[in-house]
Amino acid sequence: MRVEENKPLAPFTTFGIGGPARWFVEAASEDEVMEAAAWARAQGLALFVLGGGSNLLVSDDGFDGLVLRVGLRGVAVDDVERAGEKNYRVAAGEDWDGFVERTVRDQCAGVECLAGIPGTVGGTPVQNVGAYGQEVASVIKRVRAFDREQDAYVEFSAAECGFAYRRSRFNAEDRARYVVTRVDYRLTPGGAPTLRYADLQRVLAESGAAPSLAEVAAAVRRIRLAKGMLLVEGDADCRSAGSFFKNPVVSEDEVRRVAECSEKEPPRFPAGDGKVKLPAAWLIEQAGFSKGYALGAAGVSSRHTLALINRGGATAREILELARQIAAAVEVRFGIELEMEPVLVGL
Repeated sequence: MRVEENKPLAPFTTFGIGGPARWFVEAASEDEVMEAAAWARAQGLALFVLGGGSNLLVSDDGFDGLVLRVGLRGVAVDDVERAGEKNYRVAAGEDWDGFVERTVRDQCAGVECLAGIPGTVGGTPVQNVGAYGQEVASVIKRVRAFDREQDAYVEFSAAECGFAYRRSRFNAEDRARYVVTRVDYRLTPGGAPTLRYADLQRVLAESGAAPSLAEVAAAVRRIRLAKGMLLVEGDADCRSAGSFFKNPVVSEDEVRRVAECSEKEPPRFPAGDGKVKLPAAWLIEQAGFSKGYALGAAGVSSRHTLALINRGGATAREILELARQIAAAVEVRFGIELEMEPVLVGL
């Protein structure tokens, strides 16, 4: 295990913001994950687990502890398909979009709508990553992780992960307890693509023919590119953590209250259990924050109101102040409290 000191963290994040880690380790094996956790414990240091850095806002002062970057690699595929399923065992450090591309080439359905999402495989069960009508919760079979409390490796079935909208046990009741090292996915060979999302349906309707998995994944990437949600070198709108706020899930009474506070009927989507999901982007725009809004070097993406961006040289403090102003305006206008999606490090 190689321990580095005062390692800059900004280059490891899509925001490009943040000071140094007091100590830094990149673990290439499960043994090194255990060794790093033991070293941090022996030194009395806080431990933060870093994956792809696509959902983080790091303090300008950095992190006064050990940052453990999970660098485990490898993809294993079951040779035998069982009952119409194909299982992939994927190390946590694998690039997520690269894995999606592989499954599409293999003609296996289940994650094609999650193309173009930055980050690593290990982060997908933590956030229950989802977009364009799919969530990883629907295809995850098992999660392997290091239990920092028991100092041992454990495995969870999908049911034991406590998945909900952008939530799991790993970012809720057991936050910071587990280090994910492998995720097993159960995909459908020869399966049809998921076409639930309205924007995706509109884009694909132009061809007229039933789309392939590859065509759906390509369409998703085009949509993400148009919204500034696809990492492109030199594109200022890409210096973000993706969606900064979660879409609030509310009651019918709250939807009626929002409608009474606006000249426009709010867009709404069923969220189950009698609840309704409201687009945070719509609430933000109605509260007075348009695309391209700027606050110093922080700003709102010119292509998607839900993304806060580093316009160049932004600090974490500036991003948080902009987020605070947006959330306060939405709460005053609609009585809805927005919840931030990125993980705050050292803040």
